Amino acid sequence: MAKALVVYATITGNNEDVADIITDALEDLGAEVDEVEMTMADPADFEDADICVICPYTYDEGALPEEGLDFYEDLQEEQLAGKVYGVAGSGDTFYGDDFCVAVDKFGDALAKTGATKGAENVKVNLAPDEEDIQKLDAFAKQLVEKAAKLND
Repeated sequence: MAKALVVYATITGNNEDVADIITDALEDLGAEVDEVEMTMADPADFEDADICVICPYTYDEGALPEEGLDFYEDLQEEQLAGKVYGVAGSGDTFYGDDFCVAVDKFGDALAKTGATKGAENVKVNLAPDEEDIQKLDAFAKQLVEKAAKLND
């Protein structure tokens, strides 16, 4: 059984919803999942997981979550070869080109750890709707499938 760690940061609750949807989908697929708020997590925690998921929000005009800055910096020092990662988060399309920039930045940071990208980034405008839930369920399925292939 794959072990997954879902780390999220939220202000409005939208990203916690994103994390909850992913956690539920992973559990439905047979994964053992821990879901942790970013301030309570350390990137080293990913060493004990097969699947590493980050759900960051993008603040204002492309800023990373303030409470996630240390996590982001420390993440880039981790070596996570053999792990599968995915990034999904909410933002506001009002910010145009800065929409969900934190999702891409955390994805780039995870790529530098040597982990394998398990699914394309998912960007949600504000609160997840039915279409977003379907995308997040597919995202979770891709992560589990990629982790299974890596562990064969």
